[in-house]
Amino acid sequence: MSKHLFLLLIFACTFSPIFAQTQDDHRVIVITTDGYRWQELFHGIDTSIVKIKRFSKGDSARLITQYWSTDLNERRKKLMPFFWGELASKGQLHGNRDAGSLVDNSNPYWFSYPGYSEILTGQVDIAVNSNEYKPNPHTNFFEFLNKLPAYKGRVAAFAAWDAFDRILNEKRAGFPVVNGFDSYPALEKDPESKLIAKMLKETFKPFGTAESLDIFTHYKALHYLKTNKPKALFISYGETDEFAHEGAYNHYLDAAHQFDAWVGEIWNFVNTDPDYKGKTTLLITTDHGRGDAIKSQWTSHGEKVKDCFGIWYAMIGKNIPSEGEMKAKEQVYQKELIHKLSSAMGLKFTSEKVN
Repeated sequence: MSKHLFLLLIFACTFSPIFAQTQDDHRVIVITTDGYRWQELFHGIDTSIVKIKRFSKGDSARLITQYWSTDLNERRKKLMPFFWGELASKGQLHGNRDAGSLVDNSNPYWFSYPGYSEILTGQVDIAVNSNEYKPNPHTNFFEFLNKLPAYKGRVAAFAAWDAFDRILNEKRAGFPVVNGFDSYPALEKDPESKLIAKMLKETFKPFGTAESLDIFTHYKALHYLKTNKPKALFISYGETDEFAHEGAYNHYLDAAHQFDAWVGEIWNFVNTDPDYKGKTTLLITTDHGRGDAIKSQWTSHGEKVKDCFGIWYAMIGKNIPSEGEMKAKEQVYQKELIHKLSSAMGLKFTSEKVN
């Protein structure tokens, strides 16, 4: 045996277990907020929408006081202080089309089920063309992780919209998907989780029985994160989309502001807890954009709203370079995002179709 070959074998035996252990210990959290526009993320409050009375709902003075500034950086930071503070300094944000950073849906439909399927499976099936689509035949990234020995039984999902049972195909995937008004007795054993479950059951339901208020999704997910310590977690908020469809720009902005605070709370926890600190990567994004070329179409999306395919994403944490706002020209598609996360973990994920 040559001296060089001997040294290579020693290196492989010494460092391969360390690499495998590090890879297996990687934590990931994917967070989405439904239908949140790149325009507000990168530019802050849009006064041309505020000026339309039916959208500001008589709340224009408060919106301007709370969220407006003539300075772009200050304006967007007023709306989303965590994104334009901690995240911009330690992570990266993509999707400012005015700066040449293009992030787009690959699916041709530009609404929720196809968008979330594209995010979570990392590919596009044009047959997935309805929000009422059957349980997803394509395996998703969290399902893939749950089959790995290092992640088995350490995966969970929480969402406001009840369609995630189908989008993530809970029965096949084998991990809990707690969405909408789901009751999960196995996860409701301590006083805090019991209280959240009771409040969820008895709360006012402004979006009907298909979607709960984001506050319940957030606190269920945060409690689970702190007590169960999952290694892979998906959280999906919905109010930015619901309030936009209602044409309530005041509530839409407030929902985005609160979402920013909740993402900051999650990051602060994983960045200080010893089980997560230095081991966790966050991917934050949305399922589709909204109209803007015709201002009244900010409430809408789908094939008839031709400029709503533009989306955005942000990443922060382990193996994510601190690049801040991406201003170089780029073209990224929604289907690529989960593969970027997979690569940051040192894994290669491929979705499979299971009949």
